Amino acid sequence: MDARKNYERWFNHPALDPDLKHEMEQMSDQEINDAFYSMIEFGTAGMRGVMGAGTARINIHTIRKATKGFADWINKRNDAERGIAIGYDNRHNSRKYAFDCANVLACSGIRSYVFESLRPTPELSFAVRYLKCAGGIMITASHNPGEYNGYKLYDDQGCQLVPALADEVTVLVNAVEDELSVKAEPENKDLITVIGEDVDKAYYENVMSIQLNPDVRKDRVKIVFSPEHGTANIPVRTVLKECGYHVIPVLEQCTPDPDFSMTASPNPEVPGAYELAMKYAEENEADIILVCDPDADRMGVGVNDHGTYRLLTGNQSGAVLIEYILSQMKEKGLMPEHPVMFNTVVTSDLGEKAAAKYGVETEKTLTGFKFIGEKVAAYERSGEKQYVFGYEESYGSLIKPFVRDKDAQQACLMLAEAACWYKERGMTLMDVLRALWQEHGFYNESQTSIVLSGQSGAVRMKELMDGLRAERLSEIAGVPIIRWQDFETQEDGDASGIRSLTGFVRSNVLKYFMEDGSWLAIRPSGTEPKIKIYFCICGTSEEEAAEKSARYHSAMDEIMK
Repeated sequence: MDARKNYERWFNHPALDPDLKHEMEQMSDQEINDAFYSMIEFGTAGMRGVMGAGTARINIHTIRKATKGFADWINKRNDAERGIAIGYDNRHNSRKYAFDCANVLACSGIRSYVFESLRPTPELSFAVRYLKCAGGIMITASHNPGEYNGYKLYDDQGCQLVPALADEVTVLVNAVEDELSVKAEPENKDLITVIGEDVDKAYYENVMSIQLNPDVRKDRVKIVFSPEHGTANIPVRTVLKECGYHVIPVLEQCTPDPDFSMTASPNPEVPGAYELAMKYAEENEADIILVCDPDADRMGVGVNDHGTYRLLTGNQSGAVLIEYILSQMKEKGLMPEHPVMFNTVVTSDLGEKAAAKYGVETEKTLTGFKFIGEKVAAYERSGEKQYVFGYEESYGSLIKPFVRDKDAQQACLMLAEAACWYKERGMTLMDVLRALWQEHGFYNESQTSIVLSGQSGAVRMKELMDGLRAERLSEIAGVPIIRWQDFETQEDGDASGIRSLTGFVRSNVLKYFMEDGSWLAIRPSGTEPKIKIYFCICGTSEEEAAEKSARYHSAMDEIMK
């Protein structure tokens, strides 16, 4: 795509948004190239990117193009009357984009149900199912910085579109030749319905239904909570209050601020997200810290470890939840006949080992909760296995599948219950994690990223991944690789040969299994301009696992130069 020609096409188009035209007038040659060198990709993760003018950016016109393609897909399936549920977060332009999507749908004769104000992503998933819609749209950039926004699509089960369906929509999105001419002024506004309190009430009731020990003593546990300026503020605080928990909100971060002014980062994966919450916790001698990302599908956790606060990774909080939920299900006779748990190919082995102790099978999926949602639906139809838990290393989990996406509201409630239950027995959540380590092995899980922005970054990303395939690694940090998996070529290899890797759609992921029981995985992000490297390092002690992890990190820095 010729960036300059693309720029001129936009600049001279009569339907161009005036604010975007003003922005274009200020662009340098390099900015023009980065903003117009391609069309922002609509893929299995929807769209996510920096907001601004340009075909490679998130803006009213690229959103309209995607929505017109989605509308054509819905009409092709004769589902216009069932309608589309639409939600949005606290970001700049989110409300504007959401109601504009409703207008575009109405222009195609499709009914829509738009939330009156910001709501969590999992509640949008719930709304699709509750209102029996044909699908859903969520305007959010999840945990990305404030300059980002994004667009997610859901099927009629409240699950993000899996690749087969996303491919169908992508064909129709790409068929929209002129994104600037997409109609967004419907003749029939009656096709647009604003929703709110009724859906909230039903969603909260379902969240509260997950409790395993609703009568656990709660007055001895203090919980500091931050929504990081996002959508979790009202739902999490409402649910915890209704269930009797003592919550101390980080008030400075409870306002729906699109600039995230009072937090170093809205991402629970980043320590900066906890800075202010940590101060609250220390001042109040809190037992746990709960932090949600802006669209409230991810939950981060801090634990008072006998006077010192420790931040848990998503792998660690997931393992603690697994231990609590499965132990209580077994104790109460609630374990189904054929229980199954889902996690991803980049999730730690610790949770799988904890689940196996309770006779629960683990099935792995590619990264993206849509693959877990797809499996939930499949087993619901067949009855072959029964869902008990699902989670990703990236701080997302799902307790009960009345939602088909990760759900921080459920996670916060269940973790609060676990903290109270274990405190009655003289244990912190760190004590629970240490017990899991003692039983199953000491795991040090971490992640690092190589940021590669713009057109040059995309080229470099491809070079790195192609290079790893062209010259296959035999060792990392002096430790032999005993097995490798390539999810793009669908190969699973070791010393005995190469076999077909089945059960997964093709994905640009490489995974290396090490002689010492550790593994590493490498994949380009589907939502950000970066390559992610995942480390699951196993040791004989917490200290040894940390030391080995540092060596692996250093080795990968050299390999990925």
